[in-house]
Amino acid sequence: MSADQLGPLVAWPVMLLAAWLAGEWVFRRWHLPRVCAYGALGLMLASVGASREVASHASLTFMANVALALTLFELGYRVNPRWFRHNPWVLVAGVAQALLTFAVVFWVSGRFDVAVDQRLVLASLCVASSPAAIMRVTHELRSSGQVTERLLHLCALNCLFAVLLLKGVVGYWHLETSGDLGKAAFNSLYVIGLSLVAGAVFGVVAPVLNRLATGSQGTTVTFAFLVLLLTGLAQSLHLSPLLAALAFGLVARERRVALSHAQRNFGALGDVLAVFLFVFIGSLLSWSGLLAGLVLGAAVLAARSLTHALVNLSIARVSGTTFRKGALTGLALMPMSAFALLLLEESRLYGFDLARDSLPVIVGLLVLLDVIGPFVTQRALMLAGEAHPKEH
Repeated sequence: MSADQLGPLVAWPVMLLAAWLAGEWVFRRWHLPRVCAYGALGLMLASVGASREVASHASLTFMANVALALTLFELGYRVNPRWFRHNPWVLVAGVAQALLTFAVVFWVSGRFDVAVDQRLVLASLCVASSPAAIMRVTHELRSSGQVTERLLHLCALNCLFAVLLLKGVVGYWHLETSGDLGKAAFNSLYVIGLSLVAGAVFGVVAPVLNRLATGSQGTTVTFAFLVLLLTGLAQSLHLSPLLAALAFGLVARERRVALSHAQRNFGALGDVLAVFLFVFIGSLLSWSGLLAGLVLGAAVLAARSLTHALVNLSIARVSGTTFRKGALTGLALMPMSAFALLLLEESRLYGFDLARDSLPVIVGLLVLLDVIGPFVTQRALMLAGEAHPKEH
């Protein structure tokens, strides 16, 4: 019986259970990241068309945004802005990495005769790193150390710069189509500014509401509901729920909100939504024209990874680490699928028509990174000697 016959209410739980079991199996048998299995199952479902109809429901896109927002909240909470003041070279690396990645990907995609507008979208998305994949891998490995901290801080910067660049591209597109500079600038600045303000307000309000919570579980539920509310509010106002969630976590940390590891990653709720997120992302990818896009995807992947590695390698000594750890930090930033695709989907829903046309261009890269990215992050952290996985 097909997923269409079963209906979304039954099809999605079956898909998620299968993905969860597959993740546990590959992790226990081959010590591969669980998220690789989640994404691979989503890709297989997309290849046979089993999830095409159920993935089109707006409520599922909202759930995916909530799942990623929970991860971005945790990432924002892990970021320490004072670290950038004590070691400004990490911030320099983040800025240089974003600008060079944008330029290199724009140039490489031009060698494949991709239209200029689509090259701008592709280059903006390639600046991003996937916090969902990176955070899940660091949790599985229980990693800690210099590479891990740099990885998380650079991932947050990459997400921020990717949103800024894509909103700039959206503004440019509106200018090209409407000719109204004021409207184009306002739309981009409105989204960026109000998203950050909304996240900051929630970060200020959260400690007050948290005083009403009783016990560790009460704190987890309070912050989960706040992330849920923030995501709904951001989508209703056509803001960026991803940027707002990142700002929420950052301000919550600055307000001295003390959260344990279990509270930050939202326990079992976080696990379930992580499975859903990666299956959903995989199911959105279309296999039509995939083979043609794989060559472009491989070229962009190589250029992007090389840029990350070289930038972090170049600032390694002056920033207080070794060349080896600098290169490993750059390689560990490889995942980008979940954040990039949801950012593109968000732009499409808000009226950016070019987003729909750009997906076939990037699908080859996303398929490669959906499976390869988390594995590279895992191996980089293990080679850095920062992995402390539980024994099974």
